[in-house]
Amino acid sequence: MPEQDVAPPQRLCASADLPERGKAVSFDVIQWREPVRAFALRFDGKAVAYLNRCAHVPTEMDWQEGEFLDNDKRFIMCSIHGAVYDPLSGQCLMGPCNRGRLTKIELTERDGEVYWHPTRDTKPAFEG
Repeated sequence: MPEQDVAPPQRLCASADLPERGKAVSFDVIQWREPVRAFALRFDGKAVAYLNRCAHVPTEMDWQEGEFLDNDKRFIMCSIHGAVYDPLSGQCLMGPCNRGRLTKIELTERDGEVYWHPTRDTKPAFEG
C-alpha cells in the first residue's frame, strides 16, 4: 500500500523555549480528522512531545496552560484523575491509566530549533 503524503517536519519552537523540566509548549494538531492539543517539554535534556490526552479518559491533562509536571518535576501528571506518566516514554506508572501510555509525537532538534514530525494519523492543524 503506498504511503500517504505526510507533511515535512514542522517548526515548533526555539530549543531555548523548552527549559529543563519547565513549562511545556502547547500546539495544535489534527488526529484522525479531529483537532487535538499536543505539548512538548524538555526532560533530562531530551525534548519530548505527546498528545494532550490522558490514557485513562481522553481529556487535556495540564494543570494550567503548559503545566504538566508534578510538584517535584519528576513525572507528567494528569490534573483530572492523577494518572502519572514517565516523561521520557509516556508510559503510565501509576493511577487510573492502567498500563496505558501517552500518544507520542516525534521531535527532532537542529540548529537551535525544535521540529515535530507529522504522520499519516497526526497532521499539522493548518492542513486538516
